[in-house]
Amino acid sequence: MDDETTASRGTGGSPVLKILLRQRHLQSHRAFCREYDKIADRLDRSLKGGWPRKAQFYRWLSGDLVGLPYPDHCRILEAMFPGWTAEQLFQQATDDLDLTAPQGNGTKPTRTRDSAAPRPATSGSGSEIVATYPYRSHFTSAAWWDLISGATKRIDLLGYTLYFLCLEHPQFVDTLREKCANGCTVRAAIANPDSPHVAYRDQEEDQPITIVARVKTTMKHFTPLLGVEGFQVRYQDIPLYNSIFRFDDQMLVTPHLFATPGSTAPLLHLRKTETQGLFTRFERHFDDVWNASKPADWTTPREVTHGTN
Repeated sequence: MDDETTASRGTGGSPVLKILLRQRHLQSHRAFCREYDKIADRLDRSLKGGWPRKAQFYRWLSGDLVGLPYPDHCRILEAMFPGWTAEQLFQQATDDLDLTAPQGNGTKPTRTRDSAAPRPATSGSGSEIVATYPYRSHFTSAAWWDLISGATKRIDLLGYTLYFLCLEHPQFVDTLREKCANGCTVRAAIANPDSPHVAYRDQEEDQPITIVARVKTTMKHFTPLLGVEGFQVRYQDIPLYNSIFRFDDQMLVTPHLFATPGSTAPLLHLRKTETQGLFTRFERHFDDVWNASKPADWTTPREVTHGTN
């Protein structure tokens, strides 16, 4: 069965992008990359070769993508399909969309029945919220890696330990080194293991592995980054109200709840679209904490446990 026949039998459950790519015979990664470079050559030559990796591309088409791709990808896609916004392209197609006509003329498909077009997020601060999760663990490891691997300019990390990033992504440190070598700036702020705030939080969480032990493990993982230009790690010694993970223009924020480990705390996924929006508030918060922090001691933190641990 050919692609056009498949598309005409119903589109429900597939992203609009997938259907449009099928109609233009661009559903394979190789064909898409060729078209991507053609658009980039016309739009912004610095974007040539910046197409998504194969696994990432097929995640776009599966409908499993969390939020939207990076802004440069969105620019290319909107130029590739005039009349469609990135938000619309990644919404699920419905069977009342007439998507069977060729789209080479750049016109937007018509609808067979009256219904509202997919709408982008509303304007104002709310438009920067890509998604919310009741638990950080609901944000998949693959989604984390999309953000980590996709960042090219800035990565800012703020948390008690950042332990889970090294644990869940064995290639994390090597990836940071590679990014720094390519001009990316990476700042990591973790808890001072001797801080009284750490002692209090350890008692509060009452976890088998203490914060001090997790900080020690993180610093051992970070050892290959010692002296790498573009990478800095500092100890923060403040009451930590949230953890922040910034990857270029996307950010994950975990508010800290009483006696609740980070993995079971809520998570906000933000994308910067404004100069004075929600993203900027947390961006400034990170900078304030960073400026109040001190360079980390690269010697092995003393092994202690606090409170009931």
